[in-house]
Amino acid sequence: MTSASYGPDDGGLEDRVPFLARLESGERTALLALGHELRFAPRVVLLHQREPSSYVLFLVQGWTKVTASAANGYEALLALRGAGDVVGESAALTGRPRSATVTALEPVRAVAVEHARFKEFLERFPAASFALLGLTADRTRAADRRRLEFGAMNVRQRFAVLLLDLARSHGRRTAAGVELAVPLSKQELAGSVGASREMVQRLLRELREKDAVTTGRRTLLIRRPDVLRRIAAAEENTPAIPSPRRP
Repeated sequence: MTSASYGPDDGGLEDRVPFLARLESGERTALLALGHELRFAPRVVLLHQREPSSYVLFLVQGWTKVTASAANGYEALLALRGAGDVVGESAALTGRPRSATVTALEPVRAVAVEHARFKEFLERFPAASFALLGLTADRTRAADRRRLEFGAMNVRQRFAVLLLDLARSHGRRTAAGVELAVPLSKQELAGSVGASREMVQRLLRELREKDAVTTGRRTLLIRRPDVLRRIAAAEENTPAIPSPRRP
């Protein structure tokens, strides 16, 4: 996985346009100057679900995963956040406990800004408030669009779409195929498509039998994305239409 780095004066934009990239250079510098830098090793939790919140984190380097778990232990992957993104902002603005857990997937650098300072910053820079509002709207719209798309698909299609999306956004091309560079568990993959862990295991077994993927402990290599694309398009099990017979 290529680790992105985002500094106060970096003008680069990611495709998803994270929060820091939506700010003017002076606003970014002022915001990051309000906090202190924290470093996290891979697999270390940055934020814990249901815990009280006192600060917001602005990611400046490294990738994280955002997960949520239900009372019965069911866990879902909600998002992957990287350099330029903000996490924990919802709890800061609402005063409620954190709604998700954020875990480092690789070495992560972040700037922690206390709630009061973040709110003061938004009051001083109204354009930043609109940028945060726009980010929230974009995230909500993307989640709604995914729910709509998934609602019209069966589990096999949803899982194929998820793997293709992960390959595009977090894939690392190798001689054997595209390796997913994010270590996700079967339970997290299952939660992302509204399935059980057992169902994901069965789907992965089917894909291995088709030589479409190779799996290891929290590793997944996509060998034949064309198979995934056919499944996503509901063509995998569609019977071929016989050619008309000549008279």
